[in-house]
Amino acid sequence: MIEFDNVSKSFWTGKQRKVILDQASFRVELGRSVGILAPNGTGKTTLINMMCGLEKPDEGTIRTTCRVSFPLGFMGGVTSSLSANENARYIARIYGLDPDYVEAFCRWLTDIKEYFDMPVGTYSSGMKSRFTFSLMLALEFDIYLIDEGMPATTDVEFNRKAGSVLFDRLKSSTVVVVSHQARTIEKFCSSAAVLRDGKLYQFETLEEAKQYYDYTA
Repeated sequence: MIEFDNVSKSFWTGKQRKVILDQASFRVELGRSVGILAPNGTGKTTLINMMCGLEKPDEGTIRTTCRVSFPLGFMGGVTSSLSANENARYIARIYGLDPDYVEAFCRWLTDIKEYFDMPVGTYSSGMKSRFTFSLMLALEFDIYLIDEGMPATTDVEFNRKAGSVLFDRLKSSTVVVVSHQARTIEKFCSSAAVLRDGKLYQFETLEEAKQYYDYTA
C-alpha cells in the first residue's frame, strides 16, 4: 500500500507558487491498479516521484508498506560510464537479487546486441529507455509506477516483449500510471483518479474519471 496523509507539495516557478498537492489524502491498495489523469504541467511526474521517495512532501506523511518501483524511464540509478551489463549486475546486488539472472533478463529484453557491453552514455534515448524499462521489470516490485505509459521506442519487437512481460507482472502486482490521456490509462487500469488544483479526486471507474476530467478541462 501507498498512503498519502494530508500531503502538500508546491514549487516556486520564479513568478508564482505552483501547487501540486494541497493537503491531499488517498491510498493505493495492492491489487487495485489505478490511473491518474492530469493535464500537462500539473505535477504528474512530481506525484509519481513522491510515491517512490524520489521527492519529499512539504507537509504531511507518505507511507509505503510494500516494494515500490522507480518510475519508468528513471535514470537516477544508472551510471553512464558503466555498461548495461555492469549496471544490471550492480543494481541486482543492491536489491539482493541474482546478478546473472538480472543481466540475462535485461540482455534478452533490450536486445541491443554488443551495445549491452558498452557504456550507457553512448546509447540513444530509445536504447536508454529500453534498458531502464528492462531493469524495472527484472526487479519484480509489488507496485509499478509508470509516467505516461510505455517507453517511446520505434522497436516493435521490444514493445511487444516488454508489454507482454508487464501484463504478466500485473497478474500478481499493481500499477499506478499517470497520463494526460485516458487511452494510455485504459491499457492498464479499470479505476482512475483526476489530479486537479492540488486535489486527487478518485472514481470507481475510468469512465467516471474521464467524464469529470473532460468536464473540468
